[in-house]
Amino acid sequence: MTRLDIGSLEAICAIADHGGITRAASHLALSQSAISHKVKRLEDGLGYGILDRRAGGSKFTPEGEQLLTYGRRILAIHEEALSNLARKPLKGRIRLGMTEDMANNGLPEILGRFKRHYPDIAVTTTTAQSLHIEQQLDRREIDIGVMDIFEHQKRPSDAQLRHTPLHWVKAPDYPLDLAKPVPFLAFAPDCFYHHWAMQSGLPDGCRLETILTCASSNAIISAVSAQLGIALVGEHCLTNNIAIITDIFPQPPSVATIIRTSRNAHNAAVRALKDSITSTFSTRRASALPTA
Repeated sequence: MTRLDIGSLEAICAIADHGGITRAASHLALSQSAISHKVKRLEDGLGYGILDRRAGGSKFTPEGEQLLTYGRRILAIHEEALSNLARKPLKGRIRLGMTEDMANNGLPEILGRFKRHYPDIAVTTTTAQSLHIEQQLDRREIDIGVMDIFEHQKRPSDAQLRHTPLHWVKAPDYPLDLAKPVPFLAFAPDCFYHHWAMQSGLPDGCRLETILTCASSNAIISAVSAQLGIALVGEHCLTNNIAIITDIFPQPPSVATIIRTSRNAHNAAVRALKDSITSTFSTRRASALPTA
């Protein structure tokens, strides 16, 4: 049995979080060979493979997934110890933008824990639509953004927190009449779901008419359930009161919830918050995986 060194655990977590050795190397500012060496050293010491190198499968073997879960816990404790014991605690001010959905799905709890670990870092948080957050990042008005984008639009430097299939939905008994404008419920006029729906290849003669815009996913689901119209929602929003529409409208692309930093936000405080959010969501994904 080998010792589990922090650098090697950081390497496998970065591979999981960023989608492979190349992006992990970029994130950790190391060469690809250095990342591969860390993984090989762990595999040799533990006596089993960690990465599944077959194309198309999971990036990790079952043993590697188990090690990844332990690694995240070890790194979280290591980060907490460093922040509490360091002689020079991190200081600074961070401007964070996040979507309403993330504000209702655990991010405030992460921020509360971060504040306890780093009491000298002030985090100012605002909620907005994803497109607004992306624009604020480009204008350097915020330092970190937690937002949704279509998965194929991810940048190499983005850290993915969640993968979400997107579905057309309606109330189970809602009659669809494609000969008339189909009432469409949107999160906002500038929501990227709305943009895609209006520009997608709809069936011949079919036209969507936006009759409601609302930033709240709960309100959209309630409106769909009340038979006001159809909508595009993420799989995590599905309830027993709505039905997925199949074989009528074009298949929507999957959505990625990502964390992105502004081009000028490279200080230690920003990195600490990004790592805290990323590691927490990665631990949740790992704990949700089925066990043999």
